[in-house]
Amino acid sequence: MTIRLHDRLLSNVLDFRAPQVSNPLAGFRPSVEIDPDTVPVSKNLPARPRRTRIWELGSSLHCSIIGTCLSTAELRHVLVQLKVNGMQGANEHDLHSFGVGLASKRELGAKLLQKMLDRRHERAIKTFAAANDTETLRSLWKDALNKGDIPGAYWAVLTHPLTDEALIKLAFGDVHMLSHLVGAANRADIRRLRELEAENAGLTEELRRARQQIRDGFASRDQIIRQLNELLAKHDRLEPPQSPVPNGDRDDLAAMEEVIRDLSKKLARDSARRESAEARLAALAAALRDKEHQVQMLSKQTETLQRELDMVEQHFSHTIATPADPIDLDGATILYVGGRANQIPQLRALVEGSGGQFLNHDGGLEQSLGQLPGLISRADVVFFPADCVSHAAVAALKRACRQTATPYAPLRASSLACLMAALPALQQTQPSAAEVTA
Repeated sequence: MTIRLHDRLLSNVLDFRAPQVSNPLAGFRPSVEIDPDTVPVSKNLPARPRRTRIWELGSSLHCSIIGTCLSTAELRHVLVQLKVNGMQGANEHDLHSFGVGLASKRELGAKLLQKMLDRRHERAIKTFAAANDTETLRSLWKDALNKGDIPGAYWAVLTHPLTDEALIKLAFGDVHMLSHLVGAANRADIRRLRELEAENAGLTEELRRARQQIRDGFASRDQIIRQLNELLAKHDRLEPPQSPVPNGDRDDLAAMEEVIRDLSKKLARDSARRESAEARLAALAAALRDKEHQVQMLSKQTETLQRELDMVEQHFSHTIATPADPIDLDGATILYVGGRANQIPQLRALVEGSGGQFLNHDGGLEQSLGQLPGLISRADVVFFPADCVSHAAVAALKRACRQTATPYAPLRASSLACLMAALPALQQTQPSAAEVTA
């Protein structure tokens, strides 16, 4: 299903210089079949060779350009410069949506976007400008793709005067498939983050024990030093014998000297252990700092990847309503528990666009868990993302599902793709077990 969806997206992109529309997504009609070999070059192409302007590109390309080639800070700067109300504190999705809308109109906003994109990717534009044929452009794009230098190359190849429909299709397809890599990297980083958190906890406990051992060693050393000082003081108080030492005193003196030797050996051993423990403590502290740094870096990467993945899903969500193999839920009611609030509209559109009814519970963030049994009694099947729902919500969900014999299924992640992959099983056979596989 992913490959067919990908092909349909690419075929819609072929009309890359479509007429202007007020809605940035209005030119994207995935239900229309397009033959790449018969798509004519739009009459909107400039009469003389020059780089294409952003408003001359098809509206279905604008989302990928704004999301790939501009940072959030740069896009916010443009919108603030245009004095658009609320853009200073707007979230990333609102900024992105407004930027896509501006790109399709030959007005001040699109011109500022063009200027920002040209300034940011000046080096890539100069590199691609040296190409005199499409094959050279294709080679430059593949080289940039292999090096991971996507934003500048994507903007440069889309706007080059020699870029044809086939190259547009290739570049857009490559950028689209990167979304799948983003999702895979996100899951791998989350697993690694959890491993590092477990290692961090182990190192913290080991560090605590090492510090306690050092404190105990200091206490033992101080006790030995006190005992030695007491023995030495007692020894100093003994007057030198003027006559042969009585056997009893001689025995006491020998015993005292033996105790002093034993305590000196013990002090030396404890000092050696203390030095070893201090060295080990320093090594553990360094390792802990390194792990904490890795955890912080991975946390930031995970947050960034999740934002990028959400943006990609938002971009492609409007194509899910008419996939190559339509899903027919035949009026089934789907309850989705947990997940991220910004994804719920896309999940609802997927279910309702497939002939089903969509119910949602946030897993206890704002809604009471006491509402779950009532919602479950209305549902034909319950889904919940394993990575974005509380343990309490899952326990309450499973208990209510067992009581009402309602099937439920954990999804691997909170994403449109995971729910989309689970729905075809419902249209084939209605599950009879207490749990379905997703």
